[in-house]
Amino acid sequence: MRRLVSLNEDSLEVIRILHAQNLVVGVDNRIPGRPFFWPVLKNRQTVGKWNEPSYERIAILHPDLVLSYGNRPGLELEKKLGPLGIQVLRLDFYKMLSMPREIKTLGMLLNRERGAEIFLKWYHRKLDLIQDLIKKDPHQPRIYLESYSNYHALGPGSGGYEMGVLAGGQNIASHLSIPYPEVTPEWVLTRNPDVIIKTVSSMAAYRSGNPETLRKIRDRIIHRPGWRNIRAVKIGRVYVMESDICAGPSAIIGIAYMAKWFHPRQCSDLNPEEIHRQYLEQFQGVAYRGIYVYPNEH
Repeated sequence: MRRLVSLNEDSLEVIRILHAQNLVVGVDNRIPGRPFFWPVLKNRQTVGKWNEPSYERIAILHPDLVLSYGNRPGLELEKKLGPLGIQVLRLDFYKMLSMPREIKTLGMLLNRERGAEIFLKWYHRKLDLIQDLIKKDPHQPRIYLESYSNYHALGPGSGGYEMGVLAGGQNIASHLSIPYPEVTPEWVLTRNPDVIIKTVSSMAAYRSGNPETLRKIRDRIIHRPGWRNIRAVKIGRVYVMESDICAGPSAIIGIAYMAKWFHPRQCSDLNPEEIHRQYLEQFQGVAYRGIYVYPNEH
């Protein structure tokens, strides 16, 4: 493979882990909006939205391979590009249980197996550390994880749900059968979670040094009708987390924060910021900076 187009930003982080940015000739239209995080790829040709790409723009670039999410865009992607001799590879990278296998797959395809092996060794070392710590706590807190859309939980099948499980939480949406079920304020209130985490996607976390935006989001959650009676609100365990650390290979950072919030005594020495620093500097080749969670308590 010599020429790649990526419609999956998580795949770009994997490509950077594999030292294969030179193969990327096209990206979706989110990448130029994050020039600080993507200094090498910010000027690559854009091919439209990640879920609604321009097939004409893709064809002009003559890629060997297009990387996309598992279910978006739809099958039209293969129908349009297949006759042109362009291969489509669907890898999510945001689901924790399948991500290691997907990284190995891309590493093999790009002849970068060694890079994949080095990263996965680091990743599993961090994950094993977290698992060893949370096993010391017999209590699993009841957690409500909310997706980017208000009152949409992170349920079974979502990457965020898997993160919560790996961090030792008991998700109040575990009995629901879809990844992002819509719920009501009353539904959350009656289930009375011990911890609430709201995920957001500002696309500005890396360049921002100001927690004010996240603080305002947290305040709005706390002041939702009736929610002052929820245990998580009463005891101050309401958190906001940026998408930068709750999807893709960087989700190990989000898992570390969750573990620390769910099991503060057992994980008192766990340092998510240091894990984040290592990830950015060793595997992404960019400096550590930005605000990703609020409040950030140790």
